Amino acid sequence: MILIHYIEAYIAGFSEEIQERLLQIRNVFKETYPDVEESIRYGIPSFKVGKEHLYMAAYKKHIGLYPMYGLEHLEDELILYRGKNTKDALHFPHSQELPFELITKIILAKASK
Repeated sequence: MILIHYIEAYIAGFSEEIQERLLQIRNVFKETYPDVEESIRYGIPSFKVGKEHLYMAAYKKHIGLYPMYGLEHLEDELILYRGKNTKDALHFPHSQELPFELITKIILAKASK
């Protein structure tokens, strides 16, 4: 599918360390929700799980995961990664391990809506 090439091009635009982190998140989507639909929306990778879209974007100091509304039952875990001055974004600093278990929970929660 041609859209996958766009995602690969997006990922290839970053350093090897950040590419690896983006690929790990992408793999969590594929493993958790095999029917995930990938595309580029708003210039960043988009993952459609059920009726919901989740987006990831890489920045100098972190990877962002959006949107995070409607996940009140996970708030105690999400609070650790909430981006400054934002209500619907999580920031995963490059200096920390990625929270794969939390990402999995988010995917499953969004897919069930």
